[in-house]
Amino acid sequence: MDRLPENPLILFNNWMEQAKEQELNDPEAMALATCTKSGHPSVRIVLLKSFDEKGFKFHSNAESQKGQEIAENVLAALCFHWKSLRKQVRIEGHIEMASQKEADEYFVGRPYMRKIGAHASAQSRPLDSREFLEQKLEELKKLYPEGSDVPRPDYWVGYLVVPEKIEFWWDNPDRLHDRIVYTKDNQANWNQQRLYP
Repeated sequence: MDRLPENPLILFNNWMEQAKEQELNDPEAMALATCTKSGHPSVRIVLLKSFDEKGFKFHSNAESQKGQEIAENVLAALCFHWKSLRKQVRIEGHIEMASQKEADEYFVGRPYMRKIGAHASAQSRPLDSREFLEQKLEELKKLYPEGSDVPRPDYWVGYLVVPEKIEFWWDNPDRLHDRIVYTKDNQANWNQQRLYP
């Protein structure tokens, strides 16, 4: 498998298509690692919504822990692990905000209850009880009945992880795995290097 595409997004797309066919749950699930300004790390699973030459896009609450960390420190990393394929992709880069138009377009297409949930949840902040959240949800359902236009909250935004390094890993016997890393140079060209497992 030495003859790999010059552009890592071609290989990523091939693997993602395989994952959509073979991964049982959420092939688009990715671990997102962020850091505070002082370098304290945190990681969580988010869902990839799209990817292209610009980067890997996800949507979230800008007032959440991850949103606050991104506002302080734009460096981030992603990790896809497809257990059924025995493959992994690691991505390092920086985060940029998607446009409001992109955020609007994504929000409009969300299912009704997810739109309501985005309004109901003060993500990452303390919650007194589950009952309080459910009561808030019912109030919002009255304010925005199903079928009505549910506006996107200002804090519900899109983020783009702009890759500077993409590493592909696939399993081999005896733990002599294959690892290929693509690194972007100053001219935005991708350079390819095999790594020891």
